[in-house]
Amino acid sequence: MKPGLLAVLAAALLPAMAGAQTSTADIAPRTELHAIPTMTLSDSDFLAGKDGKAVTVAGQLRIAQGTGQGMGKLPVVVLIHGSGGMGSNVDAWSRQFNAMGVSTFAIDGFTGRGLTSVNMNQAQLGRLNFILDIYGALAILAQHPRVDPQRIVLMGFSRGGQAALYASLTRFHKMWNKSGASFAAYIPFYPDCATSYIDDTDVAAAPIRIFHGIADDYNPVSSCKAFLARLKSAGRDVELTEYADAQHGFDSPLGAVAVAKGAQTVRACTIKEGPAGVLVNTATGSPFAYTDTCVQLDPHVGRNAAAATAAQAAVGEFVRALFKLK
Repeated sequence: MKPGLLAVLAAALLPAMAGAQTSTADIAPRTELHAIPTMTLSDSDFLAGKDGKAVTVAGQLRIAQGTGQGMGKLPVVVLIHGSGGMGSNVDAWSRQFNAMGVSTFAIDGFTGRGLTSVNMNQAQLGRLNFILDIYGALAILAQHPRVDPQRIVLMGFSRGGQAALYASLTRFHKMWNKSGASFAAYIPFYPDCATSYIDDTDVAAAPIRIFHGIADDYNPVSSCKAFLARLKSAGRDVELTEYADAQHGFDSPLGAVAVAKGAQTVRACTIKEGPAGVLVNTATGSPFAYTDTCVQLDPHVGRNAAAATAAQAAVGEFVRALFKLK
């Protein structure tokens, strides 16, 4: 290539590169990978307090710029993914929080268990396993020199949103949370609220903020409204924000709305914890299974730009106020 042509190309590229680097607030100056000791067990064993198979999952800690690398303790948002694994929304939310001066800890609950996705076979992993992973992450963060243990928030999406919601239960904290710490708030995104647990209105004394799409046919918002009503009747600090025309996964930065072919949904199921930790399909009176006729397929998943933008603003405002950020 001729020198003159190189000079022309360089002159054309430099302004674009400079423009791309105008803001670096969302870049974490330090990233750490942490092993999280946890277990894999059935939902029934979780509810009965029985130990399962020891396993190690991973967490990515992105330390925000905040007070400067190597100095000070920062607030953290713990992020837990959905049935499809670590998606693009986890990275997008991490960058938003990092730009606010808030560190993030993203839990990968699948890879260490030999999984990549459970969308089409939810029975591969009991839904309550993620709560064990969450408490394990809390134990690590509570002792980390760059983390303020009084300012840790939990945020989850879909299956992870369900875990983020039910990780607030006082009963589960007493059974499984050995960290000595607690979350300052819970932010579930489009969780499945079809399952009711014993004493599930006895939750931590912390705000619960649920975000959901009205058009969601994967985890319908109606079941969350029923749970919300019970929580409010019990005097809990809980709010639900709904977005019109928003489908499941509306906050994803990638992908238009499409059918999640073969994905299982319990949208037509009502599940209740019975004696000895058995989850019962209330329509049949028998233990719930993903072979039950109420389990349906092919829900919709995809981004809604307006809902995503609104949710980003709402969550950002809530976290800033909670953490007393400028």
